[in-house]
Amino acid sequence: MDVLWMAPPLAAAVSTLMLTSSTGGRDVENMRLIRSLVRHVKYFLGLRFDVSGWEHLQTEGPYVIISNHQSSLDVLGLMEILPDRCTMIAKKELIYAGTVGLICWLGGIVFINRKKPNDARSVMIDASKTMLDDKIRLWVFPEGTRNQTGNLLPFKKGAFHLAVQAQVPIIPIVFSSYSSFYLRKQKQFNSGTITIKILPKIETKGLTSDDIPSLIDKSFHLMNSSFLSISNSVPHSNGPCKH
Repeated sequence: MDVLWMAPPLAAAVSTLMLTSSTGGRDVENMRLIRSLVRHVKYFLGLRFDVSGWEHLQTEGPYVIISNHQSSLDVLGLMEILPDRCTMIAKKELIYAGTVGLICWLGGIVFINRKKPNDARSVMIDASKTMLDDKIRLWVFPEGTRNQTGNLLPFKKGAFHLAVQAQVPIIPIVFSSYSSFYLRKQKQFNSGTITIKILPKIETKGLTSDDIPSLIDKSFHLMNSSFLSISNSVPHSNGPCKH
């Protein structure tokens, strides 16, 4: 069984607090509460985070964060560094995950149906408008699925279309491999340290849809190189872009 990012009692407490807070409903500001509470879970799991590049998150205004995706533990790292007015883009199935789904909805998470590309594109277009109108940041996992292969999977295009559509910067963030302390298939979990590297922003001003393939290539190679460096991993052969 995967390591759950939020135990049921904590999830119930978080959802109750959000429903009774000043916002009283779906609002990206609820992510502040989620962040402050979920950050404590690392102590129960014996995890430490070593973060570099904090200055790159000091960017003003909306932006898109992209990061690699290994397991539900990513949520703990995400909450460790989550900037204000930032929420996520996640698969639609998550909204049906009981109390956790309710928390995600209350936190303003944008849900996409990965099985229907046309619907996903429409959601991304709406999301880009919301980013600019409400001045929010969006966190996306461009691999599209969890991956513990020892290298990054090819990136899907959605996050890059979103950034170009809104003409906002992309900030890449890389989590080191969990393989030294967490093996999901073998059901092995120990205490450990996760290195998080926040990379300099990549500007998209002036770019069009024609520039997206090269934007994906640049982002993939920067992140994959950083992942291998901070994970002491051996590279495998994966490509930068998933069509």
